Amino acid sequence: MKNLLNQLARSPVFTTVSVLTLALGIGANTAIFSVVNGVLLKPLPFEDSEELVGVWHVAPGIADGQFPQSPALHFTYQDHNQVFAGLGMFDNQTVAVTGLDEPERVSAMRVTFSTFPVLRVQPFMGRSFTAEDDSPGTALTAMLSHGYWQRKLGGDPGVIGQTLRVDGRAREIIGVMPPDFRFLIYDPAVYIPFQFDLSELYFGNFSYIAVARLKPGVTLEQANADVDRMVPLTFEQFALPPGFSREMLETSGFAGDVHPLKEDVVGNVGSVLWVLLGTVGLVLLIACANVTNLFLVRAEGRQKEVALRTALGASRGRVARQFFGESVVLGVLGGVAGLALAYGGMRVLLAIAPGNLPRLNEITIDPTVLGFTLAVSVLAGFLFGLFPVLHYGNPNLTSALKEGGRGSSDGRERHYVRNVLATSQVALASVLLIGSGLMIRSFQEMRTVHPGFERPDEVMTFRVSIPEAEIEDAEAVILAHQEIQRLLSEIPGVTSVGGSNSITMDEWKSHDPVFMEDFPVPADEIPPLRRYKRVTGDYFATMENPVLAGRAITWSDIHNRAYVAMISETLAREYWEDPSQAIGRRVRENPEGPWREIIGVSGTVYDDGVSQEPTAAIYWPMAVANFWGEDLFVQRSIAYALRTSRPNAASVMPEVRRAVWSVNPNLPIAGVRTLEEIFDQSMVRTSFTLVMLGIAAVVAIALGAIGIYGVISYSVSQRTREIGVRMALGARHGDVTRLVLRQGGLVAVVGIAVGLGSAVGLTRLMSSLLYGVSAVDPLTYILAATGVCAISLLASYVPARRAASVDPNDALRWE
Repeated sequence: MKNLLNQLARSPVFTTVSVLTLALGIGANTAIFSVVNGVLLKPLPFEDSEELVGVWHVAPGIADGQFPQSPALHFTYQDHNQVFAGLGMFDNQTVAVTGLDEPERVSAMRVTFSTFPVLRVQPFMGRSFTAEDDSPGTALTAMLSHGYWQRKLGGDPGVIGQTLRVDGRAREIIGVMPPDFRFLIYDPAVYIPFQFDLSELYFGNFSYIAVARLKPGVTLEQANADVDRMVPLTFEQFALPPGFSREMLETSGFAGDVHPLKEDVVGNVGSVLWVLLGTVGLVLLIACANVTNLFLVRAEGRQKEVALRTALGASRGRVARQFFGESVVLGVLGGVAGLALAYGGMRVLLAIAPGNLPRLNEITIDPTVLGFTLAVSVLAGFLFGLFPVLHYGNPNLTSALKEGGRGSSDGRERHYVRNVLATSQVALASVLLIGSGLMIRSFQEMRTVHPGFERPDEVMTFRVSIPEAEIEDAEAVILAHQEIQRLLSEIPGVTSVGGSNSITMDEWKSHDPVFMEDFPVPADEIPPLRRYKRVTGDYFATMENPVLAGRAITWSDIHNRAYVAMISETLAREYWEDPSQAIGRRVRENPEGPWREIIGVSGTVYDDGVSQEPTAAIYWPMAVANFWGEDLFVQRSIAYALRTSRPNAASVMPEVRRAVWSVNPNLPIAGVRTLEEIFDQSMVRTSFTLVMLGIAAVVAIALGAIGIYGVISYSVSQRTREIGVRMALGARHGDVTRLVLRQGGLVAVVGIAVGLGSAVGLTRLMSSLLYGVSAVDPLTYILAATGVCAISLLASYVPARRAASVDPNDALRWE
């Protein structure tokens, strides 16, 4: 090892450039792998996490995708299952906490008492929930997260037994969760037991998430079969929704979908991370090609040394070990330097990563990442050490020791190898540039979509919820929200105010069937599920989402309990070619409910983000009579949209707080952000991917240009005599420049051709990340090819100029 280091130290420029080049490639791979490892590969941070599963459902007869859990199913599975060692259910929401300071709205997790035992999590202090805590009519209790306990209660060890006022009701604090505990992808401040009354449950309300632990030896197939067995038991044990029959539910194909809990935690982020890891893998290959060329040049200069060692008895294996030893040591040194770059790169990744990227707190440089870095370093060293061994490990003694060979042209084979390496770099850089270009085109396409609102920078959004403990009477809740909206509209600079249970793209989802009078379904079928939204007056005007036909819902409709509804353009066109034809038609939420007239059609909305299909939505007034069997349903939690002409929309918030608290001082204001921030958040994963691919493409192009420059420069140095002869015979400077540029251009053209062909196949792997652009978009390919060609010719121009400035006399005299 010492001899190898000494050997490398004799060539400090070569060693430094090689180590830095490798550090760039290995560091990028280590940084991205640390994210892949933390998010995708690590087991969940729970005991025997491979036993944990998510319990979901499918009903292909009424909707694509998965259904979460319903309380009726939860209790059926809890009583009758044969496959689960434990079953829990939870629901992430927000609650109002008052009495500690200013009223605030914090994230909360409602759980069944069995949830923490399923996860095998014990509290840091105090106790966990019991069956009694989770029973209706018992004392109200709560548990706190460790962070909230520290932040709001100063880490008071005497907190157990104290009272916390949540949604207007006093709850006894019985426990504090461990400091390192994170509830899957959520970070709640407060935990509350459900306290379901079984006598009031029915088969429906799929708004909850289930987690279960499989018994030892139970497979997913067995678990799904057992869930399918238990679903009909729920029909017998609990009531069905109003107007629904058992035949309708059976026709829908309702069945279980039990899968590893890790799939729920990770979601669909895997495709993005694997694409990024593959991308930086290409960068490492380009870096290795650069170092390989450097190694070839260095090995060529050591032919006499190798020849002498061979003449003195050194075997080819010993010579090969010398080359491989140096290359692997360089690879390891590059890996060590890469780790330092990876640490900084990982911090940058975490800073710019999407906030909804799961398991961010588990991304570290751990032994697995270190092992990956070591393996990549050794493999890279072996890779770029292989070429010198193959080409110079068995030198021709006579040729190597021959005098006067210094200025002779290099062998065709050696030129061929260097050109192939440079061509490979251009090809890989072309692939990365095309991938980055496709993401740029996707981003541009997304920005041109009308998402269902205009000028989002002018709109402040925030949520105000009125719990029953504050205002019990439903009519009073309506009046309170109307008064809040009136006071908000009187704030100077405010041009419009409206409210809904969900602002477009805020990830608040609610789906239920919609029965169309003109399009009846058979008695034993359920129509497709649609996005339910409940709005106040002036909501569409504030969002600047045009009403394409008819009129919008007003406060008069709300107070008069009018049987009216609006639908989105997407839903209207699904049934009628012209949205205006929907006006006057009737809909209802269940087969026995009253018909409600469609009074308006709103413009297209993209509630799930512009990268997804537009939402088929139905809008109800915030207060609806005779809805799902309720005499009066009132939406208590309203997300307000406030449009202002002020240059800084956030400047209205102090006046907003005063207006809300003048109606009720115990109503916290939550989720304060501009509509532009909501829109940007919906684009954050695309933006993150774009930035990462862009950085990789820039690095790849730079390394590729350096590779071409190195190859052409070396070629010029080896052809000095030939160039001198050409110029002595009358070749002009322009002729020599074109000669050298032709060589660089040939490398570029071949590399680009290979890169374009490879990109056709490879970019299809990222099709799921694209929007509004094909994976083989001609414009992107043409621009990428043009850019790579221009940069390659620019890299060839400097050595071409140097070649053109050769003095024939000096060149021939030197020879």
